[in-house]
Amino acid sequence: MNTKRILVTGGAGFIGSNFVRLMLSEQPDYFIVNLDKLTYAGNLKNLEGFLKHPNHVFIKEDICNGQAVEKIIDEHKIEVIINFAAESHVDRSITGPKIFIETNVTGTLTLLQAARDKKIERFIQISTDEVYGELGPTGKFTEETPLAPNSPYSASKASADLLVQAFGHTWGLKYNITRCSNNYGPYQFPEKMIPLMINNALNNKPLPVYGDGLNVRDWIHVEDHCRAVLKVLTNGNQGEVYNIGSSNEKTNLEVVKTILKLVDKPESLITFVTDRPGHDRRYAIDSTKTNAQLNWHAETNFAQGIKNTIDWYLQNKKWLDDVTSGNYQQYYQQMYADR
Repeated sequence: MNTKRILVTGGAGFIGSNFVRLMLSEQPDYFIVNLDKLTYAGNLKNLEGFLKHPNHVFIKEDICNGQAVEKIIDEHKIEVIINFAAESHVDRSITGPKIFIETNVTGTLTLLQAARDKKIERFIQISTDEVYGELGPTGKFTEETPLAPNSPYSASKASADLLVQAFGHTWGLKYNITRCSNNYGPYQFPEKMIPLMINNALNNKPLPVYGDGLNVRDWIHVEDHCRAVLKVLTNGNQGEVYNIGSSNEKTNLEVVKTILKLVDKPESLITFVTDRPGHDRRYAIDSTKTNAQLNWHAETNFAQGIKNTIDWYLQNKKWLDDVTSGNYQQYYQQMYADR
């Protein structure tokens, strides 16, 4: 079988690096060109053990650099682009929305133009359930739910999704869009809720919980998400949107209390803080279409997944210390100083 050549953008970030690790571990017929700008959340240590894999090339670059992207496509004979690259933290998008437009909208546009001009076989856009807005106490997001983003982050992701669809309609670009619920698991940067709470609990620091803590999220283990993206890559129908979730709805307070119990720390560490502006109350994903069309099902229940995640952070304290201190930023320089 001919090796399939894929450009993975954002492949040193949390979800992207887990996807790259999965592909290199289990899919010998794929060659991965991994493009990442290595911002604060991109970290080559997320790829330790795989950086020199024979089916993997890492390139430090910005998806907004169209000339560089086209050169990479030509040099490496890229057939498929999977776009994980994104600014993804809602809180940061509220305090500084501009970078979210630059990366998530302009960056995606740049990749789409290159994909169109270089006649890429397929473009897979990794999106989010947040583009749908918020739900009331019942119901779930389906692929037919209208887009109604409420934060600068989700607005930037919705914009990117619409651009992908526009390139499909106008120029015939073959594409898929995946929209996933909240991810957790190894290698997640500790600004996101679960690793932040684990890190603070381990260090006996207050655990900041927004508002009343009753906002609901549908949690999916990152490996389940990555396996769903692989299914979209191999079996997805051109032009389809696929929702990816695991029906693990939890309030933020439930998640925090679970973490405290598992690390044997007191609930007195919980500190309620002023809610963030426009905080969506509830998300929940209906994955029926993905289950049926792609024969994919989430395999990790939350109780086991959160325990495994905590165990990973306990076993990787050096990684956690490095990312929280910023030392990992020097890693690229150490790795590539002589190149």
